[in-house]
Amino acid sequence: MERLRQTELSGRTRPLPHPVGGFLRSFSASGMLVGVLFFAVSLTPSLIPRPYAIQGVISGASLAAGYAIGVFLRWLWSFFELREPSPRRQRTLKIAAAIVCIAAAAVFLWQTTAWQNTVRSIMGLAPIESVEPVKLGLVAGLVFLLLVLTARLFRLIFRVISRWLERFLTRPVARAIGGLMAIMLFWSLANGVIFNLALHAADSSFQTLDALIDPDVAAPMDPVKTGSDASLLNWDELGRQGREFVASGPSGRAIGAFFGRNAPDPVRVYVGLNSAETPRERARLALEELKRAGGFERGSLVIVVPTGTGWIDPAALDTLEYLLKGDVASVAVQYSYLTSWLSLLVEPGYGAETSDALFEEVYRYWTTLPHDRRPKLYLHGLSLGAMNSQGSLDLFDIISDPFQGALWSGPPFQSELWRSVTADRVPDSPAWLPRYRDSSIIRFTNQENDLDIPGVNWGAMRIVYLQYASDPVTFFDPHAFYREPDWMKAPRGPDVSPALSWFPMVTGLQLLADMALATTSPIGFGHVYAPEHYIDAWVAVVDPQGVSAADVLRLKAQFRAH
Repeated sequence: MERLRQTELSGRTRPLPHPVGGFLRSFSASGMLVGVLFFAVSLTPSLIPRPYAIQGVISGASLAAGYAIGVFLRWLWSFFELREPSPRRQRTLKIAAAIVCIAAAAVFLWQTTAWQNTVRSIMGLAPIESVEPVKLGLVAGLVFLLLVLTARLFRLIFRVISRWLERFLTRPVARAIGGLMAIMLFWSLANGVIFNLALHAADSSFQTLDALIDPDVAAPMDPVKTGSDASLLNWDELGRQGREFVASGPSGRAIGAFFGRNAPDPVRVYVGLNSAETPRERARLALEELKRAGGFERGSLVIVVPTGTGWIDPAALDTLEYLLKGDVASVAVQYSYLTSWLSLLVEPGYGAETSDALFEEVYRYWTTLPHDRRPKLYLHGLSLGAMNSQGSLDLFDIISDPFQGALWSGPPFQSELWRSVTADRVPDSPAWLPRYRDSSIIRFTNQENDLDIPGVNWGAMRIVYLQYASDPVTFFDPHAFYREPDWMKAPRGPDVSPALSWFPMVTGLQLLADMALATTSPIGFGHVYAPEHYIDAWVAVVDPQGVSAADVLRLKAQFRAH
């Protein structure tokens, strides 16, 4: 039997509302209507296929954002003292709103599978039979309730502080200070406790992973190689990614067998985060090791900036070493062991400091060598490495003695040079594949090789951006929360779903989730760059001599088979 609590009111007693019913009635009808609109739109596709759990988080956050807007609009209605419906009509409106919300959510949930399959089809993935709408809805509901309860807790704290301050201050001043104090309290809790604990856990796990020594990757016996007994660098201090980079890659024998001629082993130099105390010391150590290993005696030299974890994409370096027939050296310095997005969040300037130091040390020494006896100099970086590599040079510093070129793949949206070039593109060119001025220095490419431009010759320096239109790391735009990004306008990239539509707030949340999933896409889409696309880009940048079009096709087939 339901227990009733009673209260005295106008000489009569009446039961207090049931807590669950009271909680449900506390929700705003206008908030739910706008929230469900946001929820429905969040189910439409974006750049990367999404599992139901991630989709549930996006949809729950979208529902909460729409609900907040609806509540705000309801507050504005009351603030301007517009006519209010009667209590009976309000109940009717809430029931009607609930029916509309449930129906709309069901219709859009039913359509979600087809929307997701449009993205999967473009990327060559098998279609899914269902997005598991029940599980998706439960996750979305949980996220929504968590966000609403957090907002209500904030409101409660604000009211408690404001009412206490009203004893001493005027009401407007008390509310202003109360709001500020509530914001500071929540920010301190989120940033100082939750974020720091999560970061500490991530830092410890990535540091442990970086120090892990794979028993299958032994220290090299060849004295030329980094980490050998003759090397200036200790094998154990290279870090997991550094040891993998030095120990892997094609041998001169494999390269020679491909071309039917003798080929030297490529030179790979890598300095780990623990190899020296400061970025400048690590850069100088890299230069000395590069000189010791004979890197400046090769035909080409590449300054590589790794990703946040220190990883260097084998698809990029292996293909280049084949194209240059082993006559190439590469040098890299680790600046972090966190994933790129964490490194960007926690230590955004540290990677830039390391890449600046490495470029300055190598470039300064390179300029002292006779022009006819020094290697051609190139730059390369993927993702955060691309951003830091771009930032390591000042064109005014190198204009009198320029390096030969650069290949930057998947440049993050924060990359200043990339943003500037894209913004200043030729008006008729799309944002996902821009044309910059006369295309004599900078060119863009994607899955379809667009680097051979009829009637346009390369200049003394060749810079290529390899980017996919489906890469959210490159094409996330903070402005997408309130305006449509240029890359979404027609014509769209070949790997972007035609069902993708822009919607305020929701598209920004979708793209944030896409960034977290960017490396889960199939190779050749998203943030996973394919060897054959690197091959086309490198051919344009380094112009390898003695490599025929048939050789390029054979090389693509070989890497595609691996």
